[in-house]
Amino acid sequence: MPPITEIRRLLIADRERTADLISSLSGNIASMVEASQLTTSDDEHDPEGSTIAFERTQASTLLAAARNHLVDVDAALARIAAGSYGYCERCGQAVAPDRLLARPTARTCIACATAGR
Repeated sequence: MPPITEIRRLLIADRERTADLISSLSGNIASMVEASQLTTSDDEHDPEGSTIAFERTQASTLLAAARNHLVDVDAALARIAAGSYGYCERCGQAVAPDRLLARPTARTCIACATAGR
């Protein structure tokens, strides 16, 4: 297994980037909502309406994904603190070191992840 200190460092850096992304996306969405409230245009008949709606939906989807990822990062950091990091949550076997380096938030070994157990 890769050194826990290295994995922890990767996770903390990932957490900071993800928190920054959440902040940025939240601001973008708030700006879009505010801008749409200041106009009297009808999205349905405005040529830009579908673009604005798409951008708002896309930003909301990215925000939800970033929030979910932050939950995964925090869970991985909690597993490190608890001493259970690096073991599959389904079968209990050690997760391959390469998998942990590639995906530090991994909760399962490759066999369980691909088998859908």
